[in-house]
Amino acid sequence: MVNHHQDIVELAAKYKIMLNVHEGVKATGLRRTWPNMMTREVARGQEYNAWADEGGNPLDHVLYIPFTRSLGGPFDYTPGIVDLTFEEYKPDNRVSHTLAKELALYVVIYSPLQMAADLPENYEERPEPFRFIKDVPADWEDTRVLNAEIGRYITTVRKDRNSNDWYLGSMTDETARSFEIDLDFLDDGKSYVAEIYRDSGDADWESNPYGFVTETKEVTSEDQLVLVLASGGGQAIRFRALD
Repeated sequence: MVNHHQDIVELAAKYKIMLNVHEGVKATGLRRTWPNMMTREVARGQEYNAWADEGGNPLDHVLYIPFTRSLGGPFDYTPGIVDLTFEEYKPDNRVSHTLAKELALYVVIYSPLQMAADLPENYEERPEPFRFIKDVPADWEDTRVLNAEIGRYITTVRKDRNSNDWYLGSMTDETARSFEIDLDFLDDGKSYVAEIYRDSGDADWESNPYGFVTETKEVTSEDQLVLVLASGGGQAIRFRALD
């Protein structure tokens, strides 16, 4: 199988084809020689939430990924699920976090090829989170981790390579948390509209995973924001630069 995957990478490069490999070989630096190996899974991805016998990925699974699997290269976790409980199809399975945390995955877990992993009708029912999925890029100019503790919480910001916009993703484990963050990563002298996708005051990964609020405010690099994350929750922000 290792030889097979090597042959596929080389053949795809010959024909200028990019690869996103699932059920492949673990990340060992191959993409540094063959950059057409754009991204890969090779860890417990999102689909385990749907069909794993034990009911899905542990709640804190995605809070270990940035410090483990992601050190080997891009990870196609396939985020973007907005139907979190699968009650009609798999009532014993679910995604063990809030809707806002699902959006934060696009920023925290790096992959240069992202997808919207849910069904079209589910995005039609929840257009507000889908707006962030449509907006968030996959190609970054800069990355900074504002805070983190392995398996407990992380806040990451990334700058879009093709604009002056910044994006933030923050996630926590079963413990609700609040963070006061400085916005000094934003460009000095510029104003931004912070398009905020956050947990509502009554959100909870188990009892109210769909508790979700969107809001906007104008900010600069001199400001601070308080991020309030529910149990199993998160927050995603687009900082849209004003010309």
